[in-house]
Amino acid sequence: MKLHLTQAAGQNIFTAYGEGYVQVNQQRYETSLIVMPTQLITNWQPRTLDDLTEAHFAHLATLHPEIVLLGTGNMLRFPHPRISNPLAQARIGFEVMDTFAAARTYNILMGEGRRVAAALLL
Repeated sequence: MKLHLTQAAGQNIFTAYGEGYVQVNQQRYETSLIVMPTQLITNWQPRTLDDLTEAHFAHLATLHPEIVLLGTGNMLRFPHPRISNPLAQARIGFEVMDTFAAARTYNILMGEGRRVAAALLL
């Protein structure tokens, strides 16, 4: 699906997504990644929900977002609350959704000027 949003200069937005990929600023990605308005971390190590550890969430906390959107692939699956604890300790909002919903929600929040991070499992 292609997404239509006017791109703010220097901001990362999702421009399309489909089975096994997302596009950020027209660039296709097929591996897990973290997308923030002014930062893109490609080839994020966890590939599945079972790969996620507390260290992954601790790293997300060091990026200082207001909220983290975790995209868990085609299906909504929740990580164990213990491993996302670093976000709670840092008072960072945390939402879990399927990857495509996370991409759409990210674009809305980014468009509002929020410091949002989309951590997507692909």
